[in-house]
Amino acid sequence: MSIPDSVTQLAQARMDARAAKDFALADKYRDELLRAGFEIVDVATGYELREKKPYITLPFARDIRPIDLENDVTVGIIVDGFTDDALETVRTVKANSDCAVATISIGDAGNLFEEMDKRTYLISVAPGASWADCANVFLEKVASKYVVLMDPSTRFTGDAITPVVAELTKGEYVAVGWRGGLVNIDDEWRSVDDKGDGEVDVLFSYFMAFNREAMHEVGGFNPRAVYYRNADIEFSLKIRQAGGKLLQMDLPLNQDRHHGYHDADPGYRDVQSKKTYDRILEKYRGKSAILSPRR
Repeated sequence: MSIPDSVTQLAQARMDARAAKDFALADKYRDELLRAGFEIVDVATGYELREKKPYITLPFARDIRPIDLENDVTVGIIVDGFTDDALETVRTVKANSDCAVATISIGDAGNLFEEMDKRTYLISVAPGASWADCANVFLEKVASKYVVLMDPSTRFTGDAITPVVAELTKGEYVAVGWRGGLVNIDDEWRSVDDKGDGEVDVLFSYFMAFNREAMHEVGGFNPRAVYYRNADIEFSLKIRQAGGKLLQMDLPLNQDRHHGYHDADPGYRDVQSKKTYDRILEKYRGKSAILSPRR
């Protein structure tokens, strides 16, 4: 790949600005590089220049800037491989609602750029990014009043946005979801029982809708949760401990193959899942006062 001298000079100017801690100027140079058709990626030895894709790639989720899609509701989807399936999910969201969609792809985003428009945001972060760091982008940097965290295996079959916003607007619940349950006290908090619709201890990240302002008081997902599994349980109990109530309700959704579980490396999946659940047991087990009424 031939890189023009003018591009190399811009890249060096950005490095100089970062060294001087003038990050606003460094961002200006990054934008100029993007307009010139190149993206700059920070590496241990300095930087690399790559031909720009239809979307931006950043080293870390924390580098993502504020996201304002001028919509009261934004669905946030974290994609880690299987981008064709994720693309179909994005299309079902847009076909059945007027909400915005923000997608963070860990690694290559495939053809997800095909759905980019004024209400559909896409950005890529380097492989190895933490699931929790990506999820926290939606809670911390999206300008919408309501944010929905949704797994790419979940598909809309109808309007799932209007009913959850209606519940969140009432103010009784700060989070509303599709699947969840009550912590099983009899087996020492080691499982969650699905009791159907109603107030719950836990919501799962297949589809979790939040009042984003209320989440500021709670704080975000535990950044140590590099893998999704059990991170939603940990966060749900954090909400309960802060005094927030969670509602499970039936919604027009279904689930296709859950690649994030079934097609993940079993060793990695099991080790990371256990790490998160061990934290849950250490921090919350026995604190029955934070749980919702049994039913």
